[in-house]
This record gives sequence, structure tokens and C-alpha cells, in this order.
Amino acid sequence: MPKPYSYEMRQQVIQSILVNGMNKSEASRVFQISRNTIDLWLKRLEETGDCQPKAISLIRSVNKITDLVKFREFAKIHRYKTYAEMAALWHESVSPTTIARTLKTIGLTRRKNL
Repeated sequence: MPKPYSYEMRQQVIQSILVNGMNKSEASRVFQISRNTIDLWLKRLEETGDCQPKAISLIRSVNKITDLVKFREFAKIHRYKTYAEMAALWHESVSPTTIARTLKTIGLTRRKNL
């Protein structure tokens, strides 16, 4: 994920547009940012009253499959099924992506290894 633009830069761009009358296309060229980015900042300013970047969550989601021994046995039994089919059969609600990620975690990313 790219680093957000600084708050000072956001303020400078918005001030150039709202106070100094620069149009968005010109601001895009001068500050070397996309016009879409400027639109997003202006929308955030309108909705929240400020153009601060959104807070980045540092909490990583925890894998929903915690019993890896049980999952390994499950994966061996259902080795010919798709990730979506395996997700539907797992006893907890999980996504196919979670199935794939957990298979990778336990070193069973290839069906032939199961």
C-alpha cells in the first residue's frame, strides 16, 4: 500500500484550488498528483470538514482456522475439492481465500503435496 500524501501537501493543494482559484487540472499538473486524488480529498473535506488521511489499522486479521492439525487432516480428505468447496465444508464460516492462506501456512499449497 502506498504511503499517503502528507497533510501539509493536501492542505496546500486544497488551498490552491479553493482560495487561490486554481482549477483541478492545473493543480494536478503543478503538484504532480492525479485529478482523482484531488477529487477524493475535496470529497473528504466536504464530508468530514478535513482532508486528513484515513487512519491505517495496524491490527492484522487473525486467521480464522486455528486448529491446524485438524485442518491438515481435513485438507487431505478433501484434496480434490476447490477452495470454495472446502470453505463450504469447513465447520466454521471461512472464505476460499482463508482456505488457500491456511493451506499455504501449513505448507500444502499444491494439491499434489496433500
